[in-house]
Amino acid sequence: MTAPEVIEEHRSFGGRVLFCRHHSEACRGTMRFAIYIPPQGGKRPVLYYLAGLTCTEETFIIKAGAQRLAAECGLILVAPDTSPRDAGIAGEDKDWDFGTGAGFYVDATLEPWSAHYRMYSYVTDELPRVIEANFPADAARQGVFGHSMGGHGALVIGLRNPARYRSVSAFAPIAAPTRAPWGQKAFSGYLGPDEGAWRAYDASELVQTGARPELEILIDQGSDDQFLAEQLKPEIFAEACREAGQPLKLRMQAGYDHSYYFIASFIEDHIRHHAAVLGR
Repeated sequence: MTAPEVIEEHRSFGGRVLFCRHHSEACRGTMRFAIYIPPQGGKRPVLYYLAGLTCTEETFIIKAGAQRLAAECGLILVAPDTSPRDAGIAGEDKDWDFGTGAGFYVDATLEPWSAHYRMYSYVTDELPRVIEANFPADAARQGVFGHSMGGHGALVIGLRNPARYRSVSAFAPIAAPTRAPWGQKAFSGYLGPDEGAWRAYDASELVQTGARPELEILIDQGSDDQFLAEQLKPEIFAEACREAGQPLKLRMQAGYDHSYYFIASFIEDHIRHHAAVLGR
């Protein structure tokens, strides 16, 4: 495993923002990520942020306003890209909600996507190894959160990897993707027609068999989100959590939409939610 190449570096709230690229074995190509290193010395807790459809490694770092809070709480922030890019797959740039920018944090099993679109393995295995080998990250204190497609990824990854991620939250997640058009399109394209395989990447299904009673999940959802009824379906996840005994704080935020204006409005609560657990 080679060290990542730093493309850009910027001072921010006493710490550093780095934009990096490296060769990914999981995705068989170049992947990019952004990382914020707070000013405190020594090993620091690390919080992974997964972005939504069409986003890149830059989106969260530029738009969310999280660095000030991460500096205060002493958290490393890591924001990977949302998919492989320039993989040479015919039609990879055809749709905004499938292919480039839309990896959905799954390991594709259908060709031609299976050769490169292995975002689940990249985010849960390869990227943490890169971060831990090259930055002052404490592997024993990790959390995960995300937005929309990335909120789906954060919920799934947190539920499937309880030993790794001690804290989980999401903004407007695709909370029941097997019952939403975005999820159905992605899963059929990456995983095939067997809906049984889809359930491994559906938080509303996973929580019924993998509830974590010691973990309270925080979700913020805007009431004026244009995707709420058709694509996001937080009520299905909330009911599954209730039945499984999974602690969940679902906050419906009146008047807010799906944008980063919404995320920036509540980012402080999420950073502090994770810091309260990871700072222990």
